[in-house]
Amino acid sequence: MASIVQWKIGGEAGFGIMTAGAIFSKACSRGGLHVFGYSEYPSLIRGGHNSFQAAVSEEKVGCQVTPVNVLVALNRETVDLHKGELSREAAVIFDPDKTSVDKMPGFKLVPVPFARIATETAGLELMSNNVALGASVAVLDYDIGLLLDVIRDQFKGKGEDVIRKNTESANAGYEYVKKNFPGKFKYKIQRAKSPAKILMTGNEAIGAGAIAAGCKFYSGYPMTPTSGLLHFMASQERKYGLIVKHAEDEISAINMAIGAAHTGARSMTATSGGGFCLMVEGLGLAGMTETPLVIAMGQRAGPSTGLPTWTEQSDLKFVLNASHGEFPRIVLAPGDVEELFYSTVKAFNLAEKYQTPVIIMYDKHIAESHCTVDSIESVEIEEGLKVGENTPGYKRYQFTKTGVSPRAFPGQKGNFFIANSDEHDEKGHSTESAELRKAMVEKRMRKLEHAEIDSCRLHGPKKAPITLIGWGSTKGAIKQAMERLASKGVKANFLQMTCISPFPEKMVSAILKGKRPKLIVENNYSGQLAFVICEHTGIQVSHKLLKFDGRPFYPEEIELEAKKVARK
Repeated sequence: MASIVQWKIGGEAGFGIMTAGAIFSKACSRGGLHVFGYSEYPSLIRGGHNSFQAAVSEEKVGCQVTPVNVLVALNRETVDLHKGELSREAAVIFDPDKTSVDKMPGFKLVPVPFARIATETAGLELMSNNVALGASVAVLDYDIGLLLDVIRDQFKGKGEDVIRKNTESANAGYEYVKKNFPGKFKYKIQRAKSPAKILMTGNEAIGAGAIAAGCKFYSGYPMTPTSGLLHFMASQERKYGLIVKHAEDEISAINMAIGAAHTGARSMTATSGGGFCLMVEGLGLAGMTETPLVIAMGQRAGPSTGLPTWTEQSDLKFVLNASHGEFPRIVLAPGDVEELFYSTVKAFNLAEKYQTPVIIMYDKHIAESHCTVDSIESVEIEEGLKVGENTPGYKRYQFTKTGVSPRAFPGQKGNFFIANSDEHDEKGHSTESAELRKAMVEKRMRKLEHAEIDSCRLHGPKKAPITLIGWGSTKGAIKQAMERLASKGVKANFLQMTCISPFPEKMVSAILKGKRPKLIVENNYSGQLAFVICEHTGIQVSHKLLKFDGRPFYPEEIELEAKKVARK
């Protein structure tokens, strides 16, 4: 099993916790190491406790783990909240001028005067988090040059003086620890022999996937956890020739995206559960007009405002059944940053191929966590069925064997059609004919009968004493739990659902048949995927590990429950 070092920084909002965490993670990824960085913060404009923890390893790491090996405490509250997470001989780095820390038997206390060093070096106490970063690198015996390079890149647009102050304060923290605490620490990380890794959040992965897929219009309204996607797309607007629109609300956002897609632009919008509630009528419009539309749906804890900055997987049944009436929709459930990138490309291709909405389901945990990937391969853009100008007898909603009709676009010469929200005939004229209504519903529903979508994957041996089941961001913790179980002689496999609509009944039935124990892992109260599996296959998953406190799963939780189920 891979050796993982866990670093964590905590303090009050405004201390630069998230920036420091991102810089540390980038420094590790540039050294060829794998990183998974997970952040926690309250839904407050100012104040409250923030933390960022980074799991670092030479091998792939897909989730946060325990225990913490190095804790950077920017205030006393951080020590009080996280001391129970520490491993034996963990290092606790703190500012003795600001934070009183009692003796902690079994741990290595590392008092570093962050504020004093920052003020003496850069003239700004604000640089304290850089001092803490330098001290962390020294404690871990890592390459300070990589950290300084990342800091230079982080502040390259702010002038040489700002860069100098930031790098000098980080280096001063490094030198302070090396001078005053030489060779005293158990946990270390070293540069790997492999090349530098790509580090990105789930939101950045979706944005990069959308751009790679040829997205030209993005509209959205800021809502955690998808706000980062809006920010990312806006930052790339000029570079890639995008139109990015900050809409006045989610109703406007989805309708703008539908309008852009109607004209032929690959279009996308994103929101969370509360915003998706407002988008539901627009979703039905896209279904009726057979408009290709991609929606990224980042889940958080609900209902209502719920826990705005915490994670959950409680919107699955809502998304599968959203909007009145019946129409086809594709629901993808990627499980990590790399899958988010490729699933987004796939979403645009599928939306255009089948002329229907495609929804990417993810959650706060994967949306805002930082994760490394080795590389990004080139992708293929698949265009849907289109017609040229002056097509004789053109029918936008023509009946076909596949249910997919050829598309024309506004402005094309000689191709006239109507698109509205009413039921219609092949040319788009509104109708209340019973015969046409039946035929048109069947036409739309035929689209996904033979859809070719990678719907699920079985990780591990085909036959195992216990099968773990999950979707979305639980993938990382489940795979890590499988490694832990294997190291203790317990074999398990993992059914990962990557597409939930259309549901792969035959594949899932074949994998789950038999009486061996099955354990489903979900971040919700009712076991929504278990319900969907039973609905489509008749197979009841009797063992459920459910978590709905806003926090993601840790592999240890899954390992413990899997052992109990296996014993039963």
